[in-house]
Amino acid sequence: MNASTETSIALPDINDIMRNLPHRYPMLLIDRVVAFSKRERLVGIKNVTINEPYFAGHFPQKPVMPGVLILESMAQACGMLAFKSEQEELGGNHIIYLVAIDKARFKRPVEPGDQLRLEASLKRVMRGLWMFQAQAWVGDALAAEAEIRCTVKEA
Repeated sequence: MNASTETSIALPDINDIMRNLPHRYPMLLIDRVVAFSKRERLVGIKNVTINEPYFAGHFPQKPVMPGVLILESMAQACGMLAFKSEQEELGGNHIIYLVAIDKARFKRPVEPGDQLRLEASLKRVMRGLWMFQAQAWVGDALAAEAEIRCTVKEA
């Protein structure tokens, strides 16, 4: 998708992210949204710092962001895409649940100081199941990718 098809609405800030996702520190793993196209694509940013609590034990001699948290950050980007795409219909009393992660692949470690660019693309919605292709990038290097499925339910 090129920049000309991106939606020109105001992009969500951290307050909007927190209104849409139930996660809070230390599990809120998306800091901002830099691109959004309704029912198509969302790009989010996670700034990875040495202050993340998991680095104390993963791994003290060579800190690396756990793969499951990279997947979680991609899932949160998918959740934001779903909520922002359907915000008028959903209102504020819904929560998104992760249903499945398939074909997860890790290509490079994510370390303190990296900026993780989270790209979520909607593949389809069928019977309440949202299916996404998600990728996590550090600069021009693919760090991880997966197919993610979620569902939205009343809270």
